[in-house]
Amino acid sequence: MNSTTLGKYRWRVCALLFVATTINYIDRQVLGLLKTDLSAEFNWTETDYSNLVMAFSAAYSIGLLCFGALIDRIGSKLGYALSIAVWSFSAMAHGIVRSTLGFGIVRSILGVSEAGNFPAAIKATAEWFPKKERALATGIFNSGSNIAAVVGPVLVYWLARNHGWRSAFVWTGAIGFIWLVLWWVYYEIPSKHKKLTKAEYDHIHSDGEEEEVVVQKVKWVKLLGIRQTYAFVFGKLLTDPVWWFFLFWLPGYLESIFHMDLKSNLGLPIIIIYSVTSFGSIGGGWLSSHLIKRGWPVFKARKTSMLIFAICVVPVMLIQYTSNLWIAIALISLATAAHQAWSATIFTTASDMFPKRAVSSVVGIGGMAGSIGGTLFPIVIGSMLDHYKLLGSIGVGYNILFTMCGVAYLLAWGVMHLFAPKMERVTL
Repeated sequence: MNSTTLGKYRWRVCALLFVATTINYIDRQVLGLLKTDLSAEFNWTETDYSNLVMAFSAAYSIGLLCFGALIDRIGSKLGYALSIAVWSFSAMAHGIVRSTLGFGIVRSILGVSEAGNFPAAIKATAEWFPKKERALATGIFNSGSNIAAVVGPVLVYWLARNHGWRSAFVWTGAIGFIWLVLWWVYYEIPSKHKKLTKAEYDHIHSDGEEEEVVVQKVKWVKLLGIRQTYAFVFGKLLTDPVWWFFLFWLPGYLESIFHMDLKSNLGLPIIIIYSVTSFGSIGGGWLSSHLIKRGWPVFKARKTSMLIFAICVVPVMLIQYTSNLWIAIALISLATAAHQAWSATIFTTASDMFPKRAVSSVVGIGGMAGSIGGTLFPIVIGSMLDHYKLLGSIGVGYNILFTMCGVAYLLAWGVMHLFAPKMERVTL
C-alpha cells in the first residue's frame, strides 16, 4: 500500500512533537548562551553557574518522575498541554528576576515543567507509530533539540544585543503558547481521531499491541522490579549528563579556550555544531528502523546501532591534542551527533520493551536517573573548572571532562546489555 492510500496524519503529529522539542530546548539553553553577560552582571563564579544548572537538573529529575506517571494517567494530550503552559510561563519569568536566588527559583520551575516533554512525546509516538517507524519518528522529533541549538543562538543573541538580555527570555518563552493552541486543536489519540483513515489506523496498530483507550495505572514499584527498567535507567544515567555538559558549557568553552565573541557572530560555531548534530538524530533513528525493515530482530537492530553511536563519541577525547578551532568543532560535532543518534534510539527501546500504558512512566524513571546524573555532574564540572582557572590552566579541566564524556557511552552500552541482552518484551 502506498503512502497516499495509507495516509500521513501520524507524520503531522511527529511535526508537532518536533516543534515542541525545539521550543523546549530553546527555552532551556538561553541561560547558557547568555552566561557571560549574566555572570558579569550578577558576579557568578563557575560554581555559582553550576549551582543554577544543578537547580534545573534536580527539578527536572523530579518533574520527569511526576510527569511520567501523570501522563500515563491523564493522557498525552492534556499532559503535554500542562507541561508546556507552565514551562513557557517560567521561561518568560527569567526576564523579570533581579537576583541569583530569583534565577534559582524560576530555573527550578522551568526544570519541573520542561520534564513533561519527553514522556509525553514518547507516549504519543508509541500511540501513533508502529515499532518499525518509531525510531525514525523519535529521531525526527528529537532533532528539534539540535534545531533549537541552531536557531536559538541567532534569536537569543539578536534579542540580547538589540533589546537587552531580559527580552531574550521573555520572547523565547512566549513561543510555547502558540504551539499550545495548535496541539489542542490537532492532537488526539488514534482511536478518537476523526481525520484518521482506517488504513492508517490499521498500520499504526500493525504490531498487535493493546489499545490505548483504557488507561490503567502502573505502579512505579512494579516497574522497579523489572530488569528492562534498569537497562533504560542506566543508559540514561550515564549519557544524559554528557549532553547537558555540551548544552550548558559549550559556549563558555569556546569563549574561554578559543576566545570567541559568540554574540558578535550570533553563535556561528554553535550553529555549525548543532546543524551537524541534526543529521545524527534523524540518521540515528533511521538506522535501526532501516535494519528492522531489512529483517533484523528489533533488539539486534537497536543494540548494533547504539554500539556504533557509542564508538563515534570516543574521538572527542582527542580534543586535548588540538589548538585548531575547526578541528575542535569537528570533534564536538561528531560527539553531539552521536549522542543524539543514541538518544533517539534509547528512547525507542522503552516502547520496544514496555506496553504503551507504561511507556511514560518508564521514560520518566529513566529520565529522572539521567537528570540525577545531570545534577551531580555539574558539581564536578564547576569545582574542576574553578580549580584549574585559579591555576591559570582551565583548558586542562575541559580536557578531563571531554575524556569522561568519551568513555561514557561504551560503559552505558555494556550496562544495558547486562540488564537486557535481548530486550525482551515486558508483560504487565
